[in-house]
Amino acid sequence: MTKKKILITVTTYPLPSRSYDELVCTAGFLEDGSWIRIYPIPLSFLNQIKKDTGFKKYTWIELDVKKRTDDFRPESYSPANYNFKKINTLDTSDFWEERKNICLKNVYTNKTKLINDSKDPTNISLVTFKPSKITGFEYVNDSKEWKDEWIELRKQTDLFAEIETNPEKLIQKVPYKFYYIFEDDEGVSSKLMIEDWEIFQLYLNCLRDNGQDQEIALKKVKEQYFDKFTKENEIYLFLGTTMQWHRRRSTNPFVIIGVFYPKIKTQYTLF
Repeated sequence: MTKKKILITVTTYPLPSRSYDELVCTAGFLEDGSWIRIYPIPLSFLNQIKKDTGFKKYTWIELDVKKRTDDFRPESYSPANYNFKKINTLDTSDFWEERKNICLKNVYTNKTKLINDSKDPTNISLVTFKPSKITGFEYVNDSKEWKDEWIELRKQTDLFAEIETNPEKLIQKVPYKFYYIFEDDEGVSSKLMIEDWEIFQLYLNCLRDNGQDQEIALKKVKEQYFDKFTKENEIYLFLGTTMQWHRRRSTNPFVIIGVFYPKIKTQYTLF
């Protein structure tokens, strides 16, 4: 067990689980700019943090963690307990300068290097990637309901779990998958799914604000992530592998687990 200071930058959309209500994969940076993945994290634990402390992403916390022995990826840890200490939150002032100092210490720009580093012996599974160009944004239909086995798991909540849960309540399922299409520094194109909680929450907020009209909600999500971000923001992608496809040595085991989007600095000429 080791106490680590972690800048939380990523939370994926929750999935139902037997023991911990909905589970969230959480990732972030250590002080030296290296990545760490922490799971399982119960959604109710994150909600409790937010309720007690106003916790949000880009918050430094101290947490006791232990290296996972069932996960070959070097960044993967589990919480030793759910006692944490909140330190401070990094704001967006000066074009996200404080956040950049941690999140952009090691940035990939080349797909070939990324895939090579994800192989043995390094097995890199969490990176910051800077596309040379984002060329597209797509969404496709997904199932409208959670898989039956996930619903059943949720109803069989472990009565001895540390976090109090409600087994009859499930977080809303978003019936779409979202993708970025982008090029690396050699013009090689990739199409990766976005699993960041932010994009799903944006869709649900747009759905709520537009009379449950799915087409309008989807249009507004695309306006934010493609029309607006590609013009006004400098885009970096937080990429992570899924253990299943990484273990199988998929051609590209990465998905987008977060988007880092500081405003583009405008150069003013002084006369």
